[in-house]
Amino acid sequence: MSRIMNFRLWRGDKNDGGLKDVQVEVNEGEVVLDVIHRIQATQMGDLAVRWNCKAGKCGSCSMEINGKPRLACMTRMSTFEDSETVTITPLRAFPVIRDLVTDVSFNYEKAREIPSFTPPADSKPGDFRMAQVDVERSQEFRKCIECYMCQNVCHVIRDHEENKKSFAGPRYLMRMAELDMHPLDQRRDRKDLAQDEHGLGFCNITKCCTEVCPEHIKITDNALIPLKERVVDMKYDPIRWLGSKILKREDIKQK
Repeated sequence: MSRIMNFRLWRGDKNDGGLKDVQVEVNEGEVVLDVIHRIQATQMGDLAVRWNCKAGKCGSCSMEINGKPRLACMTRMSTFEDSETVTITPLRAFPVIRDLVTDVSFNYEKAREIPSFTPPADSKPGDFRMAQVDVERSQEFRKCIECYMCQNVCHVIRDHEENKKSFAGPRYLMRMAELDMHPLDQRRDRKDLAQDEHGLGFCNITKCCTEVCPEHIKITDNALIPLKERVVDMKYDPIRWLGSKILKREDIKQK
């Protein structure tokens, strides 16, 4: 069973653009990405849209649908009324390249700034041992498909372009929290880096990042808040502070 629905798509580039109205056939069982492909094939042959897996696992087709960041391949047309106009716009926090495609290179730049996992220097393949509870603690964060919708809705990035230089955003603060939880990671400065160089203090735990995560990762509760708590313990607990100073001196002597 098919029906005709009204769509409103953003067309343009970084210099100019606007919303364009179009009517298109919608079939039973389709998702928004199906309809975008039909529009592209029949009415807007030059429409730019980013997609890949069409299974909700690559994160490529993230866009704003009726003002809410969603994956186009996982948003069913059955959720909209026949009389409803479906408005589709690019992610607002990132510069538009063309139409529904945005420049998300900011995220890759931030990823490169985070020091990678650092195992013990004397470890060999097969030596790593972890308790199951430690595996489970960070396993949730590895479900991230890097759709960058959490980055898009974070008001620190979305509303303040000037913050991008000093704020990594929830996706990469979550990555730092994951590494900081890892019992085999030898870097002792991840909390310092998160607070001093990647803007953890900017986060005011509104949980907007958690609300839009398609993988249902509890970014705020399980990553950002615990990381904030560990930063506070490190900086303001006098015993921990003294211990960190002693460890740093020992490291300097060994070098």
